[in-house]
Amino acid sequence: MTEQMPAASPPPFEANGTPAGPPPISGPVSRVLARRLWTAAFWASLAFFVCLWIQDGSLGKMVTKTEGPLAYPGKLAGLLSADLMLVQLVLMARIPWIERSFGRDRLVRIHRLSGFTSLNLMLAHIVLLMFDYAVRDGRSLIGSLWWMVAEWRGMVLATLGTLLLLIVGITSSRAARKRLQYHSWHLLHLYTFLGIGLVVPHMVWAGSEFKPLWTQLLVIGLYAMALGALLNFRVIVPVLRSLRHRVVVDRVVEETPGNVSVYLRGRGLDRLKAQAGQFFVWRFRDGRGWTRGNPYALSGAPDGDMLRITVKEVGANSRRLRELRPGTAVLFEGPYGRFTQESRQRRKLTAMASGIGITPVRALLEGLDYGPGEAVLLYRAASERDFVFRRELDALAQRRGVRVVYLPGHRIRDRSSWQPEHALEDDHIALKRLVPDIGEHDVYICGPDAWGRSAADAARRAGAAARHIHLERFAF
Repeated sequence: MTEQMPAASPPPFEANGTPAGPPPISGPVSRVLARRLWTAAFWASLAFFVCLWIQDGSLGKMVTKTEGPLAYPGKLAGLLSADLMLVQLVLMARIPWIERSFGRDRLVRIHRLSGFTSLNLMLAHIVLLMFDYAVRDGRSLIGSLWWMVAEWRGMVLATLGTLLLLIVGITSSRAARKRLQYHSWHLLHLYTFLGIGLVVPHMVWAGSEFKPLWTQLLVIGLYAMALGALLNFRVIVPVLRSLRHRVVVDRVVEETPGNVSVYLRGRGLDRLKAQAGQFFVWRFRDGRGWTRGNPYALSGAPDGDMLRITVKEVGANSRRLRELRPGTAVLFEGPYGRFTQESRQRRKLTAMASGIGITPVRALLEGLDYGPGEAVLLYRAASERDFVFRRELDALAQRRGVRVVYLPGHRIRDRSSWQPEHALEDDHIALKRLVPDIGEHDVYICGPDAWGRSAADAARRAGAAARHIHLERFAF
């Protein structure tokens, strides 16, 4: 372990001689209120679909009918699955108010949970109806499924949509994501839109719950609004911003072997209102494959004139960045993320980074408000030569009073830990030793998925409140 101690510099003073520190940190009251409103809207949408099921008489029939009772819970499973598909569209739209209210890490968890739950409910809907009609009409399961596809309106489209959503679900599993590059996974993920588009017409055409015209119009309207939000925030706004700001590559710099920084310039970048700690989805128009977008965090605090990203070369897309030429045009989406000053509630802060996870943390330490001795960085990398921005971090320690602790060494293999392989202490004990007053800190964590979970768990056990732990994972 090596450590860069902050320089002993006098505190800044106002003109009247009183000490000047960073401005007070305000509580996230507005974000909490917005999060509660969005959560209430989610439960209201579920309640609406359940009410449609009850109004259609399914609850009473399920209780009183002795023949074919599986159809009614099957219908409910289909309705709940349809509602979660609507939620998926809203989440994929990356609506700024939702992003700021929940934060990216929480939204990723909600997205995965709602996606897999929706798929499981859809499969339950199909299986329950197959068994119901097999028992009721004396068909085989395959015969029942064939009859449903052949006779029900919209079922051919729904079958194709279900297969597409099943492919998306399989490729979204953790095991599959480990074997896929980001752009391949993202391309397959786009089939979600087509799958939902093929499934929804069957629900409206064939569902007895949607016989009243007002229910059809309302449900179609909800899906249309979700699709409109997705087109607006994921296509129209990014295209207009890219045209307005005309971002281009300024230069490419190798930071350490295998890690390059791309400096970007454009018109009126201050109007983007990007914050240290945020990320963009970037598309570099350098030839074939430029349409593939990749999320890269800012590695320097935005100054209104220049943006910088720093990327570890791990795949074909990231290796291409080394060859970018000055003047290459750039399309972008964003800024995204709440790994920023907005999440901060405490005066003191601890930043924990692993590997290339230092990129948004480096920007945070440059952009956040704090005084000398109020910020700590714990930075783990495989070896001394793998510490990216070491000179910049040492300069921040001298200029701003950050206490930087370098932790060289590979990850511990036999257990999940945020510490390097030579560590002997338990995770939370080591963290408490390095930052004795961590309970008074906001804790910003960025790194690989398992490492980030270990660091967050150690911070909680060391005394940091869960609401003061802000986690940004480098995973998709």
